[in-house]
Amino acid sequence: TFYLSLLCLCLADGPQRKKRKSEAAEVDKQLDILAIGTAVGSILLYSTVKGELQSKLDGGHDNRINCVRWHQDNYCLYSCSEDKHIVEWNTQTCKVKCKWKGDNSSVSSLCISPDGKMLLSAGRTIKLWDLETKEVYRHFTGHATSVSSLMFTTVKPMNENKSFDGITGLYFLSGAIHDRLLSVWYIRSDRKEKNAVMSFTVTDEPTFIDLTVSEVKEEPVKLAVVCRDGQLHLFEHILNGYCKKPLTSNCTIQIATPGNDGDSTPKPVPILAAAFCTDKQSLLLVYGNTLQPIIERVSLNTSESHICLIRDVQKVLALKTDVAVTKVKTPVVNSDTKVLVPGIPGHSAAVKTPSSGKEKNKSKRKPGETEDSIEERLGALDIDVSKVKTPGGLPQTDSFAVLLVQGLESNDSDILNKVLNTRKETLIKNTVARMPIHAVIPLLHELTKRLQGNPYSASQMVRWLKCVFTLHASYLSTLPDLIPQLGMLYQLMESRVKTLQKLSRLNGRLFLLVTQVAASETVQDVTEVNQTAKLVYEDESSEEEGSDDEMIADKDSDENWDEDEEKEEQSEEQDMTVEKEINGDSDLEPENESEEE
Repeated sequence: TFYLSLLCLCLADGPQRKKRKSEAAEVDKQLDILAIGTAVGSILLYSTVKGELQSKLDGGHDNRINCVRWHQDNYCLYSCSEDKHIVEWNTQTCKVKCKWKGDNSSVSSLCISPDGKMLLSAGRTIKLWDLETKEVYRHFTGHATSVSSLMFTTVKPMNENKSFDGITGLYFLSGAIHDRLLSVWYIRSDRKEKNAVMSFTVTDEPTFIDLTVSEVKEEPVKLAVVCRDGQLHLFEHILNGYCKKPLTSNCTIQIATPGNDGDSTPKPVPILAAAFCTDKQSLLLVYGNTLQPIIERVSLNTSESHICLIRDVQKVLALKTDVAVTKVKTPVVNSDTKVLVPGIPGHSAAVKTPSSGKEKNKSKRKPGETEDSIEERLGALDIDVSKVKTPGGLPQTDSFAVLLVQGLESNDSDILNKVLNTRKETLIKNTVARMPIHAVIPLLHELTKRLQGNPYSASQMVRWLKCVFTLHASYLSTLPDLIPQLGMLYQLMESRVKTLQKLSRLNGRLFLLVTQVAASETVQDVTEVNQTAKLVYEDESSEEEGSDDEMIADKDSDENWDEDEEKEEQSEEQDMTVEKEINGDSDLEPENESEEE
């Protein structure tokens, strides 16, 4: 063990690779170094053999280090930080070799490819970098939250017929905080596919992941995932393409105590970490207390879906405290002394000065007198309860979240009514945001139950539902049994939405009827105006005579038109004859003309 003055955030031991005999001593020296990332942006290189700090890497980051990774083939070390940058270090000179921006947000995890030519980095998106050019080779979608783990699952492509460039055709695994799905990604030759090809689902957020790398096409990948709830999930799957449905664990391992004679109920023992041994058939389990963990080797038997190991860890985890080390001394108090505790809120009793010996004798209870009751003693303290209460009579947001969880666990209707009947939007939003994740599903069940009540309470519960779905949508989307959990709520909403169209039609018709009735009533209220003519004059004879005269006039006009045409024709003929006579022309025939000649 060694002591560090800086907060340690991440560790990375020396690279493990096979070297020639001439380089054996150099490899051993390199394997002794442990890289430690700190919260101030520096990296400490610690020698595990000498037990001392070897060197310190400064000047690369100005914020906390999230991950450090050794390169397999040289003395390079890669680190990522909250300052959005990735740094390549030369551990021999302790200087920055290269630095570039890795993401628009903080970079949380790194992983080097099996051939050492590519680098995976992850913030919320996952990028594959070419280490020679420091350019992005591929983009991947990533997770909704920050990625906490990256590791390659294969070293060779499954399709051995195609040529291998060192990266195309490989699979890698990623996990994120507050995410119960582990995603598997496939590196293609094109840039079209950016989504995960398959995923593994677990019961809680993963805290430790280890796997066996698949080197042959038919060899399955074995995955060990330790969750925050203390369970270990084992997966065994052959990576052969796209899988739509999330894969569940083949085996789940838990550890519990046998139960003592006084208390026969066994208690769970949390599993802290797990790692595969070199034979890939057994596991190293780390369980118990973080101050004094227990490491045990367990052989795998994945034929059973659930395994519970019984371990008696009460004796091992018993922590002893040395009484002689404490410097606190208990004061010697006389039995006649009355002590008033000043730490009680609302305490307003005046502290009396030490009285004389005569008053002390008076304060002693004489034989035969009755002792003061507890109520009288509490009254003597004069505690004003009204001063202790918070202003407004309502608890704050922190206590609202605590009350809500207590009410859901104890199924206390009074507590739930007090919390769920609030109308303040900000209070509801903050309460839902601060409540623990495990209370989301019980809260949804309680809201579903209350939605079936009267419309007033239903409208109040809709506000809580809106906040729950808005703030915890990412957690709900990771639940494998989400549909059966929310089945009743979905059916209730669907049944109410079905009647919405009919109700809207009925509302429209009723609106038309009401408006027509109101319009008819306003028309009836208006006084009717007498529209009959006071004087009517009718002349029938004049109309008949006028019609006859019009007909006669039409006939006369037609006859006069014909006569005019005949007169015009006769006048034209006369004019022609006069002109001929003037010119000496005649209408004689040609034969008569010849005779005259």
